[in-house]
Amino acid sequence: MSRLLAIDTIYLEPAAAEYPRGREILDRFPNARRIEVASHWNIPELHGNEGSAEDWLRIKRSTLVLGVKKGLTMRPNGRSAHFIAPSSSNGCAMACAYCYVPRRKGYANPITLFANTEAIGRAIARHAARQGPLPAPDQIDERAVVYDIGENGDLSVDALVCDSVRDLVGVFRGLPTAKASFATKFVNRDLLSYDPQGRTRLRMSLMPEGVAKVVDVRTSPMAERIAALDDFVRAGYEVHVNFSPVILYEGWEADWRTLFRQIDAAVSPATRAQLRAEIIFLTHNAALHAVNLRWHPKAETLLWRPDIQETKRSEGGMENLRYRSGWKGRWLARFKALLAEELPACGVRYAF
Repeated sequence: MSRLLAIDTIYLEPAAAEYPRGREILDRFPNARRIEVASHWNIPELHGNEGSAEDWLRIKRSTLVLGVKKGLTMRPNGRSAHFIAPSSSNGCAMACAYCYVPRRKGYANPITLFANTEAIGRAIARHAARQGPLPAPDQIDERAVVYDIGENGDLSVDALVCDSVRDLVGVFRGLPTAKASFATKFVNRDLLSYDPQGRTRLRMSLMPEGVAKVVDVRTSPMAERIAALDDFVRAGYEVHVNFSPVILYEGWEADWRTLFRQIDAAVSPATRAQLRAEIIFLTHNAALHAVNLRWHPKAETLLWRPDIQETKRSEGGMENLRYRSGWKGRWLARFKALLAEELPACGVRYAF
């Protein structure tokens, strides 16, 4: 087991233990204390407990939630993917200071794994069959209908615990008109054996190392992520990069230029030929800011910049902080120009 996880407590929806995947996960941690709960969404001592902020990292490492995914619908997206698939997990063992999931679910938010992943796979396959081939190339893909299968967690970390990710990669291997996609900040080399056959897009999240050391808590080092790009291409993945989040501070342009040069020096011609990028500028939140001040205040010196941020209501109805619209467009244009100078072969699929 990775340094990320030493599970000693499992919050358990009883129905999850009736599934083979649920039993697999429970058998993986036979000595863990089990606490039955009515719903993985409603665990007051985790999600509603402000006192857990001080135990943020311990809870991430030691606690697992096991539930059953209730809704199996596909949500239209149109940005990074055509559809958001039902998640096989929610929450994460890593602790990125800007993560949006705690804004919705609350406080430490460790990994929740869903036991009914076979049902998730079947729902995706049925939906893909109804969609058929992609009518025309678009910003998301040239040929396939793309499903984001990891919206609410990091599947590379989930794969340390069970075979859900392996199974989902296998589902897409058999879907000739569809493709899976997920972003990750963790290099799990077990995924190299999954044989995706070009039907899964792995989006490696990257940012300047100095910033990552502050805000990307418990993730793989940037050099390790960059070094893994060629390996995942050779293993049959389509590999893209997420420049996310872009955080503005004095000297950000020089730091990103350095990162682009590091990528260019590290990747093979085969990786460079298929490399595409997503660019996502930071979105922050006042409630998350308040929690971060209690466990990681240093991060907030980078994330909380009301002098250059403004409030904006999200699609989900939350009031978030984003860089001021008039300036953000200029900063985004500058970012794209830097990328074009240093990594001209890397096209931009999506920028926000």
